[in-house]
Amino acid sequence: MSAAQSSENKARLAWVDYARGLCIILVVMMHSTLGVEAAAGAEGWLHYVVAFAKPFRIPAFFLISGLLFAHVADRDRRSFIDSKILHFAYFYMLWLTIQFAFRAPAGIASQGVAQQVHDYFLAFIDPFGPLWFIYMLPVFYVVTRLARPLPAPVVFVAAALLEMAHVQTGWTLIDEFCARFVYFYSGTLFATFIFARGSALPARKGATLALLVLWAATTALAVALGWSEWPGVSLALGFMGASGILAIGVLLADGSWLQAVLAIGRNTLPVYVAFTIPMAITRTALLKTGVISDIGTVSLLVTIVALIVPLMLAWLVRGTRFAFLFERPDWCRLTPAFKARTAVANS
Repeated sequence: MSAAQSSENKARLAWVDYARGLCIILVVMMHSTLGVEAAAGAEGWLHYVVAFAKPFRIPAFFLISGLLFAHVADRDRRSFIDSKILHFAYFYMLWLTIQFAFRAPAGIASQGVAQQVHDYFLAFIDPFGPLWFIYMLPVFYVVTRLARPLPAPVVFVAAALLEMAHVQTGWTLIDEFCARFVYFYSGTLFATFIFARGSALPARKGATLALLVLWAATTALAVALGWSEWPGVSLALGFMGASGILAIGVLLADGSWLQAVLAIGRNTLPVYVAFTIPMAITRTALLKTGVISDIGTVSLLVTIVALIVPLMLAWLVRGTRFAFLFERPDWCRLTPAFKARTAVANS
């Protein structure tokens, strides 16, 4: 590989990581803001940012995941099971247990031991809380791999129809599969096109910025008018938003701006599995002390802490006996680890 090709590949990875960073920030912001507002019984100014991002934050996240999966879809079965099923199963079960242990005292006091045990084991067939995302990824990997012999247009149309059906069974696994699979599958299906278009955007910054303004205005209008949940409109806003997030990632990578977003994008798994505990602690502390009265500011501070603490924890435990929190141990692997690193890059 030439030096120019290596540089281009690194640049591509950077803009994808920037986009992932933006997505995880929006997800953590949503959980932090809605949690603060529910506890305080009032809305803050950050609520409007959360509402604006609702049509696209999860679609963009899954489309990017599909984009990355497209490059490893041809792995042999053993490697596929190890990296795309066992990997996420390990972190889901580990952090499900940690989060239940953290909430157990309050849960037992309000609902009893039996209900907590019931909820814990139910989470193995219906994903629990924010962890549903890493539960769904292996499902999407398996379905996409099994669907490869089928005509791609047929699979895409079927997935799009599932999204537009707005299925609501009450089971997270079913509902989120129907709502999100089209975005993951699109990432795998259009990966070559997306990477090619993304690499060309820096040369068209003016046009890209104009389209981003148009996208933001269209999304804000649809949300304000209550159109964003309409069948067809939600699908269009999801794809538009995913495109917008990717375009912003390209522009940020081109200028090497906001390195913190890049760092978060390269460490999405620790943030995603661990943010809820510092989020809950910070929310409780700020609301009980009342040192800050503005709900929007409290939500922002909770978001910042919930993003930073997992990154710090992942750095602190690296190379220690607690590294298993973010790095899958050898006993839980079907194939050898080729490089000692945190589990982030596999997400």
